[in-house]
Amino acid sequence: MGKVHVFDHPLIQHKVALMRKTDTVTKEFRELATEVAMLMGFEATRNLELEEVEIETPLCKTKVNMLKGEDIAIVPILRAGLGFVDGMLALVPNAKVGHIGLYRDPETHEPVEYYCKLPVDIEKRKIFVVDPMLATGGSAVAAIDFIKQRGGKDIVFMCLIAAPEGIEVLQNAHPDVDIYIAAKDERLNEHAYIIPGLGDAGDRLYGTK
Repeated sequence: MGKVHVFDHPLIQHKVALMRKTDTVTKEFRELATEVAMLMGFEATRNLELEEVEIETPLCKTKVNMLKGEDIAIVPILRAGLGFVDGMLALVPNAKVGHIGLYRDPETHEPVEYYCKLPVDIEKRKIFVVDPMLATGGSAVAAIDFIKQRGGKDIVFMCLIAAPEGIEVLQNAHPDVDIYIAAKDERLNEHAYIIPGLGDAGDRLYGTK
């Protein structure tokens, strides 16, 4: 079973608390999302593979550890997942970025893919799927399904806030995927919103409500 990492770092907790506040405006919300993504990404990339290489400093030659290849992909789930991309790219600027767009069918309530564009060598990359909210888990499961159908194997899921229900659904569907969470909340309400949550992350990122 994939591991669930819930962050207890004071900076992450503080910034998520600011994002929850009703009076945090769009500009601040967007900046905080980028900062939290960077802080989370720092820990989520801890296990990237290194190799020893020889370089030359101003004084001498020496051996140092550097990343073995630049084989990372960041895949936001549209649209709210875009809020995590800049923070991740600040850490790994050479990462490739894919995009997955989903909508919920009004009759079946199942996620339907309307857009999927991934790096052509996705099967060779460590993939960070990013979406601020893990509520029911349906979108996360579907997005990872689509990535695996296209050859992706080494997948991590990162989110800002998760409900226990969504964590369970994602773990059951994709037990090989590690989950990184900034804050684990209490539950879903009758409208499948996370409580206490922070409202609709997409609307708050882009000022559409």
